[in-house]
Amino acid sequence: MLVRETGVHSLLIDPLTQRDAGTYTCVATNKTGQNSFSLELTVVAKEVKKAPVILEKLQNSGVPEGHPVRLEGRVIGMPPPVFYWKKDNETIPFTRERISMHQDTTGYVCLLIQPAKKSDAGWYTLSAKNEAGIVSCTARLDIYAQWHQQIPTPISIRPSGSRYGSLTSKGLDIFSAFSSVESTMLYSCTSRSVVESDEL
Repeated sequence: MLVRETGVHSLLIDPLTQRDAGTYTCVATNKTGQNSFSLELTVVAKEVKKAPVILEKLQNSGVPEGHPVRLEGRVIGMPPPVFYWKKDNETIPFTRERISMHQDTTGYVCLLIQPAKKSDAGWYTLSAKNEAGIVSCTARLDIYAQWHQQIPTPISIRPSGSRYGSLTSKGLDIFSAFSSVESTMLYSCTSRSVVESDEL
C-alpha cells in the first residue's frame, strides 16, 4: 500500500495473478466517522504472443513477359503479423500499377503481378512483423522475353519442261516422264553361266 504526499492511497499488486480477482473495498476512518467504496477486479488471461514463423517460403520463379505471376508464402504468428513487400530492398507501395497484395486468416500471403514486364525482374522480400518479432524470406523473379518466330509461307514451284511436266495432280505418269529408251532398258544377268571359282 502506497500513500502519496497529496493524500492519495494506492494498493499495488505486482505481479498480478488469477487469484487476485475479486471485490476490493477501501475504508477510510477518522474520529468523526468512516466512509468506504468497493470495486471489482477482473483478471484477464495474458495474451499469448508468438513471433512470426514462416511455414512456406517464397520460391524462385520465372515467367514469360506478359504473363501473370504469383509470389506466395505462408506465415503465422500471434498476434497476426503485418506484411511488407520489397523489391531489390525498396518497399513496394500498395498502389503500384499492375501489382496487388493478398492475404487471408490462415497466414497465406500473395503478391500478384499482372501482366509481368521485364522491369519486374529482381529480388523480392516478404517480411512479417508483430509485437513479438519479425521474419523475412527472399526469392528471385526472372522475366523471359517472348520470341515470336515467323514461319515462312511455303513457296510453290511448278517445274517446266521435259519429264517433270508429267507430274500432275494424279501422280507421276511413268511412261510420259521417261523416254521410251529409258523405259525399255532391262537390267539382267549375263547369259553366261556362272562358274564357281576354284579358289573358293
